Amino acid sequence: MSGAVFIEETIVGVSARVVWPLYILAVVEAVALVVLFITVQYTAFTVAGEAVGFWYFVERALLLGALVLTMLFAVGLYSFHVAESLPDLAARVCVAVCLAFVLHAILTYVFPPVRITISALIPGLLLAFALVFALHLAFLRVADLAHLKSRVLVLGTGDRAAKVGALAHRGRRSRFMVVGYVELEPVACAVSGAKLVAMPNDLRAYVASHAIDEIVVALEDRRGQLPLNDLVAARLEGVRVTDYHMFAEQALGAVDLDALSPSWFFDRAGFRTTRVHLMAKRAIDLVASLGLLTVTLPLLIVTALAIKLESPGPVFYRQARVGQGGQPFMLFKFRSMRQDAEADGRPQWAQQADPRITRVGAFIRKTRIDEIPQAINVLRGDMSFVGPRPERPFFVDELGAQIPFYRERHSVKPGITGWAQLNYPYGASVEDARQKLQYDLFYIKYYTIMLDIAIGLQTVRVVLWNAGAR
Repeated sequence: MSGAVFIEETIVGVSARVVWPLYILAVVEAVALVVLFITVQYTAFTVAGEAVGFWYFVERALLLGALVLTMLFAVGLYSFHVAESLPDLAARVCVAVCLAFVLHAILTYVFPPVRITISALIPGLLLAFALVFALHLAFLRVADLAHLKSRVLVLGTGDRAAKVGALAHRGRRSRFMVVGYVELEPVACAVSGAKLVAMPNDLRAYVASHAIDEIVVALEDRRGQLPLNDLVAARLEGVRVTDYHMFAEQALGAVDLDALSPSWFFDRAGFRTTRVHLMAKRAIDLVASLGLLTVTLPLLIVTALAIKLESPGPVFYRQARVGQGGQPFMLFKFRSMRQDAEADGRPQWAQQADPRITRVGAFIRKTRIDEIPQAINVLRGDMSFVGPRPERPFFVDELGAQIPFYRERHSVKPGITGWAQLNYPYGASVEDARQKLQYDLFYIKYYTIMLDIAIGLQTVRVVLWNAGAR
């Protein structure tokens, strides 16, 4: 997939080569929006017979353009797999433009000198909607062209090679195509026979003649199997040579748990969190949680009253969860279920159309309002704003016994939102937990402050489009 090494959910990541079309789209739209907003302001002032300096228009155009681009990112439009239908694309662009208008109103109320006159703002945003819609539509059409995808040669014909092939057939979200599979080891063939190729006598010449951009080493057992001299020669010619694990992470934005071994944790790529990172993350957590509680205070009061009026029981729900280092803490949420939801005392997964959920509870779960009180946990230091979702001790024991490396997710603080929440729906089974763990481990490996900011912005998309709520 959904942020990445192949971060479809974001334009921020550790492998820019995979998302370069998104970078180009963002730059083109940024320039087009700034030019548009300058033109609209200039026209409005000319019609009104007023004269101001050129930089007056530029400063305001840059601000409004930045707001629109940020909201486009927040609703998921800088990705290959979001908004593939025209109505969905139009809805997301419309929401982004409307959110930019609201943010502009708030910013200019606080700092009036950067205000854009209404005679320029409204036409500018309407034209921005048409412009962004047209550019995104053109981008989606161009992104489908095969010659814009990387050409990959896979060394291997087993299960790992087959997974590489499967990743190549995911529509426009896949940014590569497999040219062939080279058989180098005695394993059962799991790939298409039509693309099997014998090991070339001169790999460098083969790569050049077939315009190969990347060689993926996807052998089940690399010991004594790799044509090292040939790979070195190809690498010196500028061809990328990538290990299966890294390639899978680039393509999925997740870790392949089936192929994971303890040596993965010693990979030189990633795992570079420093004390400075942690201090910056804590500062952002404090500002974000205080801001969230302040801005949503009226909503929190209304929600509390609605919960109290509908069903007996407390407004807030306190539940034991497992935090960093496996330490338990009490999680705060708005109560969304009946007070006797677990009358038998045994923890249960939440299900689709769960009869234990109240009417108010169904609404606040869909809109994620029930999660807002967790900002208190962030202030207390139990949680971070972004991180793996905290699980209940009962389920941690169960999942830790069934899923390899599950407890490693507790190496960081849990979060209100996270990479797994953006890319995978609500987890309600052991298999769901296993799938989400692949995203959690990816986040732990490639954590940066920028990735946290990207995930925070992308949470807007999850909330507005009810992705994964139950």
